[in-house]
Amino acid sequence: MNGMKKNNIIFSLFVLVSLCVAFQSCDSKREPGKIYMPDMAYSRAYVAYAPNNLASENIKYIPWPVEGTIRRGDLFPYILPNDSNGYKLSAQVKDPLPPLNSTQMKEAARLFNINCAICHGEKMDAQGPLSTGGKVPAVANLTLAQYIAMPVGTMFHSITYGKNNMGSYASQLSREQRWMVIQYIKAHQAGLNIATASSDANSASGTDSTKTK
Repeated sequence: MNGMKKNNIIFSLFVLVSLCVAFQSCDSKREPGKIYMPDMAYSRAYVAYAPNNLASENIKYIPWPVEGTIRRGDLFPYILPNDSNGYKLSAQVKDPLPPLNSTQMKEAARLFNINCAICHGEKMDAQGPLSTGGKVPAVANLTLAQYIAMPVGTMFHSITYGKNNMGSYASQLSREQRWMVIQYIKAHQAGLNIATASSDANSASGTDSTKTK
C-alpha cells in the first residue's frame, strides 16, 4: 500500500508540473513558451524591424560602415565639401556608372517620378504639383539650356547637399540611385536637344515639318 501511495503522489506531482508547463506555454499566442536554447532562438545580430534587447545589453549597433570603409558593392564616398569651392569643383566629377540599360533606365525613371517630379514635373519643366501649387517657389526648369549644359557632377553635388529651395536627397537616394536619376535626366535632356536641333534645321531650310504634303 505504501508503494502504491508513493506512486500516486509521484504521478500527481507529474500531472501538476505538466499542467503548469502547459499553461505557461500557452499564455500568449505570439510568444513561445520556455526556450531550450535561447542563444540560438534569439540571435544577437541586429535584424531590421525585429524586436531586440541590444540597448538593454549595452550593445552599440552601428548601422553605417566604420569610418574609412565602404559597404561591399557600394560606390566610393563623395568627399567634396558643401561649400562654394566644393560646388565649383563638382563640375569635374564624372559619372562612375556605366550607361544604364533599359531595365535600369525604367528604375531611374521611377525614382525620378517618386522623388523629383513632385516639384520638377514629370516632363522636367518645373510643372510639378508642389511648384504649380505655389508650395515650393523657384523650382528649376530642367529643360532650360543652363540645366541641359550643367555637368553631371554639379547635378550630383546639388542632389547630395541640396541647392536653393531643394533640400538634400542623400538620405532618400543612395549614391548609385542619385547617379541613375542623373542619367535619366540627361537622357531626357538629350532628347530635347535632338528635337530642338531638328526644329531649327527645318526652320533654317524654310520647311514646315507639320505641313501636310
